[in-house]
Parts: sequence; C-alpha cells; structure tokens
Amino acid sequence: MRRFAFVIGAALPLALAPAAQAEDVVIRIEAKRGAEAARASAEGWGAQFSDVVTFPLADGWVGIALGPMPRDEAAARLERLKQERKVPGDSFLAAAAGRDLTPAAAPAAPETATGNASTFPQGAGQPATADAAAAEPETAAAEPAPAAEPAPAQFFLRLESSTDRARAEELLAKWRETLPEAGLWTLPNGRSAIAFGPLDEATGAAWLKAFKAAGAVPRDAFLSAAEDMGEIAIIGKVPELGAPPAPDAAPAAMPPLEDIQRALRWAGHYDGGIDGKDGPKTRAAIAEEIVRLRASPDTATAMAELIRRREAWRAEMGLTALRDSHTGLALPAPMDKLQFDRAERALSIYGPKEGSGAALILFSQPGGRQEMLDLAGLVTALGWVPAPERRVERGSVTLDGRNQTHIGHAEGRVVDGRVQGFVLIWPISDPEDQHRLAAEISDNLSRFAPGAGEARPETPAIAPAVAQD
Repeated sequence: MRRFAFVIGAALPLALAPAAQAEDVVIRIEAKRGAEAARASAEGWGAQFSDVVTFPLADGWVGIALGPMPRDEAAARLERLKQERKVPGDSFLAAAAGRDLTPAAAPAAPETATGNASTFPQGAGQPATADAAAAEPETAAAEPAPAAEPAPAQFFLRLESSTDRARAEELLAKWRETLPEAGLWTLPNGRSAIAFGPLDEATGAAWLKAFKAAGAVPRDAFLSAAEDMGEIAIIGKVPELGAPPAPDAAPAAMPPLEDIQRALRWAGHYDGGIDGKDGPKTRAAIAEEIVRLRASPDTATAMAELIRRREAWRAEMGLTALRDSHTGLALPAPMDKLQFDRAERALSIYGPKEGSGAALILFSQPGGRQEMLDLAGLVTALGWVPAPERRVERGSVTLDGRNQTHIGHAEGRVVDGRVQGFVLIWPISDPEDQHRLAAEISDNLSRFAPGAGEARPETPAIAPAVAQD
C-alpha cells in the first residue's frame, strides 16, 4: 500500500521559515482520502506513537501527523524516526497553527521501546512494529511479530529545474496548466526542481514514456528517487494515474482503429477523417488522449476505456437513430431534447422539447457548390449560427458561431449531386456536449432513402444563382 505524505495543501513559503521557528509544528507522516480510511490508518499509527493527530485537508483528504511540538524538537525527532525507519521517508514538518487537530483515540506503546528495528504500522499497510508488540508481552510471546518489510520505493518525475528560485516558481505555474499536481522541491545541491509524483517505479516508468510520446514533458525528463529530491518547497497533489499492465499479463486487444478515431473526435482531440488508417494525426491524438484520460499508459487499455466513456455518454444523452423521411437523412440525435416541428421545402426542422433550448435543422436538395454556399448564407441570415466563422473546402462548408444564448454549428456537403447537411443549435451553457454532438452527427450523417420531394419536381429552398450578362 502506498503512503503519501505528498498531498493537497499549501506549503510554508521558504521566505517565512525563519519567522516560524518558535511556532509549534506537526510531523506529517501520511494522508488518506476519506474519514474512514484516515481513522483506520491513524489507529494503526497510534499503536506506535502516543501523539497521533488527524486534520482535514482539501478535496476530502485527511492528514495524519505526530504532535504538535516545538519546531526544534520536531526536526530532531523527525530525523531520528527516519533513520530508524519508523515513518515514511517523505514525512515532513508542517505548521500546526490554524489546523483542526484531532487526537487519535488508540493508545500507544512508548516510542523509545527497545527491540528489533521498527517500521510502519499495520494501519499504513505494514506489519505491526516490535515497539507495539512490547506493549502486550503475552501476545508477543505467543505470536511473534512477522518480519518487517521495507516501504516500497517512491519516485518523482523530474520535469525541469533552475538555480533561480523565482524563475522556478514561474516555471511551476506554467507546468501546472497541464500537470496541476506538480510541486517544487529544493534539491540537495540547492537547485529548485519541478516534479510530479510520488509514483512507484513501474508506474513512473510507464507514464514517463507515455508523457514523452505525447510531448507533454521534455525529452530529458526522468525519474528521480524520493531520497534524492531534497525538501518540499511548494507542495503539489498526489497524481491519480492508472497502473500499467502487469508484466505477466496478456496484452490487451486493440479496438478497431475506426472506433478509436470516432472516440477521439468525440473527445475533441482529432479532426482527421474516420478512415481506419494509422496516420500521424491519429497517432498524435491517441498519445494526447492517453495523457488526458490517465486511465492507463497502455494504448489498447486507454482506448478501450475512452470508447466505453463515449458509449456511456451516448446513453446518457439519449442519442437515438433518427431517420427523417422528408430529407432522407439518417443520423444520431438527442431526441429527449428535440421534437419535430415542421418541414419546409428542402428543410426538416426539429425544435426544443420541454424547454431544452436545443434545435436541429436538416436539409437536402439537388445542387452543387453554389447551392451549398447559398444554403450557408440562408443559415447565417436566419441567425441559426450567429456571426459565424465560415470554413469552405472542396465540396463542404462549416459554420460556427455563438451569442449570449446559444451555440450554432452547421455543416453542408455536396454528395452525388445533392447538397445535404445539418444545423445544430445548443444552449451556450453546455459547450462540451454541443461539440460532442456536432461530431457525432457529422461522423454518422448518411442518406437512407430519397427525400420526399424527389418523386416530383422540387422548388429549391434557395434558388440557383443566375449568371448576369
């Protein structure tokens, strides 16, 4: 079990350290997410120490510490406990003032009891210590304590360093835009280093490779053992990263590449074609998504999880297969939020259902590039896509715009002598779902039958342009 003292919270700025010498501090030895886990761990530590306290941290974490006590006494005690391997190697001092300290209820054996070398308590995932056993001689005689196991080694992903502390803090702020868990360390040589962790060695090595593949960390980033990191200057957060596959596990099956491309486009990290081809855009998007998702550094496992999340989202959004007989178009649509309103010439219009603020307009009519551009002008004139940014490519046009109430997105294409496409209108308050829906409709829009007007002469929604003499 991992023991992380490197948790959410604010470190004491180094500039304030001299003024804090007279204040009481605590020895931070561990943190747990959730009150129940923290209580169990604190009871385990209480079998060894008489002054175990807990206190709330951010995001549901609970700190576990020893104290409070004067700083000089705490510093000497922490050094001794680390040498005797009675506390984790990444334990550190933290100010006691302003913290809601709650003593642990469990009684403790004397910390200075003699016996075999002590290690971490059972509450922290280690066997009970000889000191704890000394408190109950009858039990110790009948059932000798198992041999102590060393704590698992912890590593940090070193990102960048500087001899200038102010510059290092600027670099840390920049790194936290992409890796918000990063912290700042003062190395034994005096340099300030930005680091990310802690991680066990196997997890750290796998994620270092994944981060480099995505260009998320420098090519010279590396893993550094916790004992080489020096002192915490600005504390970060414990990263939540999926474990790599076990060395003896069978490789996970890679999902079909076309499914991966659809899921990547849904996630907003791919704008290439859905063609099932392993091109540079697809590879770059996969690497980026592995880092963003953090489900696993293994490509097949991470992509399977992304596809699962997309399917769960589709179910949550109520996407169903819409087959519109007026235009002959088929597509996935959130019909829980839409209801058919009317058909006009080449248009089929679905308005908001129960005040959802959503709308969908489908269009299909004979024509080519000019008719496609005319339809784009109609969409703009009607305000369906307000103040749009227009992108015209060979055989297609895309409009994107928004105002204070809604986001509009429209796509038109020339397919087999017809202009067909859609307009999606969505509330401004939900841009993420709007983007995902637009991608789903665009990737799956198809014709299943002739439009209702194709059996008879049809008056176009927009009359073809007439050349002037």
